[in-house]
Amino acid sequence: MRFFDAEATRAALPFERLIPALRALFATGCEVPARQVLEIASPAGAPMTSLIMPAWVAGGHYGVKIVNVAPANAARGLPGLHASYTLFDATTGAPLALIDGAELTARRTAAASALAAQWLARADARHLLVVGAGRVARLLPGAYRCVRAIERVTVWARSAGKAQALARDWRAAGIAAEAAHDLARAVAAADIVSCATLATEPLIHGRWLAPGSHLDLIGSFTPAMREADDEAFRGAALYVDTDEALAKSGDLLGPLARGVIAAADLRGTLATLARGEVQGRRGVQERTVFKSVGSALEDLAAAMLVVQESGG
Repeated sequence: MRFFDAEATRAALPFERLIPALRALFATGCEVPARQVLEIASPAGAPMTSLIMPAWVAGGHYGVKIVNVAPANAARGLPGLHASYTLFDATTGAPLALIDGAELTARRTAAASALAAQWLARADARHLLVVGAGRVARLLPGAYRCVRAIERVTVWARSAGKAQALARDWRAAGIAAEAAHDLARAVAAADIVSCATLATEPLIHGRWLAPGSHLDLIGSFTPAMREADDEAFRGAALYVDTDEALAKSGDLLGPLARGVIAAADLRGTLATLARGEVQGRRGVQERTVFKSVGSALEDLAAAMLVVQESGG
């Protein structure tokens, strides 16, 4: 069995290869059972939550991601989240690789947003606004530049210092980037707005979004989280990564409960887009919204690519 630390995982998952790998597996499909959530008691304080996320292709590969969330780690001076991914031969059960789960998750998340933009962002989209300054936010320009000719990147974060630092890092990497101080003005000027935050109250207001813009919502992966208000969805073409988003995301649960949108308004998923069963953007003035909550399919596609890229 091979071991891939964060650096090796990063090197094996270039976005120009990862995005097509996601598209291919969404098109063909795989088995994705419901994730298992375990609560592990700790005599020293708050319990640890462990998420077990399996997926497999019959006759191919079987993988399991384990994500451990330990809120008490902050007091211990440790990260609150640890993740690992184990890939097996789906026929023999032989272990093939142990992969850094945090790096794999961050890169497949950014790649899924870029994959959606292939169908949903305008072909002439050039200006990307990134909302957030965390691990996934940092990756978004690199992913989006694989699918659109992004010429300008703006970043906004609650911490102006973090936004400015991230913009400097991007400029050092050759990306024309700047930090925004006024979020409303930044949203109105952008062709693509991509949010990767842990917000529990809306940051993006629909009245700010320009006609023809594409809104990508990454952060709201639980019912208690929300990045956009109701108006962001009203009149927009809505797509999700998987149908689970309708039951998991606070961004969708609220508007659904208030009648702003209905389940029938959902245009499609990454699977139906990849298989050509539904159409993406229908016009240059149409506003599109993509909501993702993550899928074990994406993890498996990334893990298989790690092994493939390393010659395994």
